[in-house]
Amino acid sequence: MFGFKHAIRGLFLMIKTERNFKIHVFALVCVLSLGFLLDITTQDWISILMVSALVISLEIINSAIEKICNLYSTDKNEKIKNIKDISAGAVLMAALVAFIVGVLVFYPYI
Repeated sequence: MFGFKHAIRGLFLMIKTERNFKIHVFALVCVLSLGFLLDITTQDWISILMVSALVISLEIINSAIEKICNLYSTDKNEKIKNIKDISAGAVLMAALVAFIVGVLVFYPYI
């Protein structure tokens, strides 16, 4: 139970300090609301929840990587820039796939 306390604190810290995380959480709330409104199937819920969890999790990991890099150095550093860009690219890729899944799931209902 002790580990959950730290994990929940981390989520609140993300909501409080990370702009992109807030955007992803807002998108998640919109998608979940649309899912309830359109009464999507269990299989569609599984698809939506899986890609949503992937995007949110990768955004958290991306933020952690950025913070670790900033601890190492705040000076201009091409290697650190590449690390940050690669981790941001992972979030972008997941978000694009989530968008495609969202279109595939919701299109038949609309």
